[in-house]
Amino acid sequence: MNLTALNALSPLDGRYAARLDGLGSLCSEAGLIRHRVAVEVAWFKALAAEPDFPALPALKAEDSAFLDQLVAEFSTEQAAAVKAIEKTTNHDVKAVEYWLKQQMGERASLQPYLEFVHFACTSEDVNNLSWALIIQSALDQELDPLLGRLDHELQDMALATADLPMLSRTHGQTASPTTMGKELANVVFRLRRQRRTLKQVEISAKINGAVGNFNAHLAACPDLDWPGLSRRVIEGLGLVWNPYTTQIEPHDMIAEVAHALVRINTVLLDFARDAWGYVSLGYFRQKLVEGEVGSSTMPHKVNPIDFENGEGNLGLANALLEHFAAKLPVSRWQRDLTDSTVQRSLGSAFGYCALAWGSILRGLARIAPDQVRLARDLDQAWEVLAEPVQTVMRLHGVPEPYEKLKALTRGHGIDRDSLHRFIKQLDIPTADRDRLLAMTPASYIGNAADMARAIVRYV
Repeated sequence: MNLTALNALSPLDGRYAARLDGLGSLCSEAGLIRHRVAVEVAWFKALAAEPDFPALPALKAEDSAFLDQLVAEFSTEQAAAVKAIEKTTNHDVKAVEYWLKQQMGERASLQPYLEFVHFACTSEDVNNLSWALIIQSALDQELDPLLGRLDHELQDMALATADLPMLSRTHGQTASPTTMGKELANVVFRLRRQRRTLKQVEISAKINGAVGNFNAHLAACPDLDWPGLSRRVIEGLGLVWNPYTTQIEPHDMIAEVAHALVRINTVLLDFARDAWGYVSLGYFRQKLVEGEVGSSTMPHKVNPIDFENGEGNLGLANALLEHFAAKLPVSRWQRDLTDSTVQRSLGSAFGYCALAWGSILRGLARIAPDQVRLARDLDQAWEVLAEPVQTVMRLHGVPEPYEKLKALTRGHGIDRDSLHRFIKQLDIPTADRDRLLAMTPASYIGNAADMARAIVRYV
């Protein structure tokens, strides 16, 4: 069966494939093979450049360029050639080694040195480096830019609605008013904090042999500074060297990335549900799209499907990410193979993140505040001013202020006139009484507007 968007097992490779091209090229089987080739070439070139490793002389400029070209121009067709070799080897990394030797063997100048491909390496030396490079690229090239777009859109909306009063709801009940901009700024602030945490994760790797002790390396060349060479190769690839490992890099780094993404997704899940709720309340209007249908039977429907899709895919992403964080750092003794099959789904987790974040971005583009509805709800919630009234009463020693306001307001609404009658009979200074009488639910927003505008300072 030829794989198409219609018969793909995963929706990431089917229905949503067009949205995830960048991650697909990085995290696919072909992407993993391409990164393995890059690691093997980097190790071979490092050995050739090492003066204390005379068995492999310095590469000629044209040979070095040839190796670089193998990496830069590695294609899906070449990945398929590696997979064809794997049918015989039944070992994916060994297939890469054999394919690379085939390519290098076509050059007479490299033929004597083919056995220095994968020299003293265990497969995990190549795999952990490849996955580290994939994770770093996925974060830098795909995921973080998407978070940046979300940050930009949410901040712009927060600034645009900084002064727009909105009724709060705690426990689902009317509560002290805020502004729409302040509530959006809360999301921006939370998202930035978690995004910083993600960027602080050190993408680490190792290349130190079968159990992490350079056993084979030192058996061959006991005087060479293998840890130093290992560190130079890893740092040359833009990664952080991990000197203490078993056969596998312990994957604590992947757990840190996974946990950081889980927290980012949790913030966005919280927002997606709130945005959905505000659409339901009518606080957000949804923009109509010509030709779009909201229901197969109810013509009036305009559904908040982007926030719903975002919520659903955030759940899928976090289910995978939480499994990675719990499973991958655990390996029996010096190595078991359970991590290998699990790591192959890293791209799926990244894909569900990207899919969800993109859905939320589309949702943001399709909503606008309904100022009439917001004002109407505020004007029907004069009970929220019981809080400032009883607080001023406390300030001036009026006995049982909370209890008096509770009797006036709890469990039933009050209107402007009944609240004003209560305020006018209070034994408090005239200036404070007048200030309370001038207050409305829409004006009782504390410093919400200032806080919304100040979000630009908290980068």
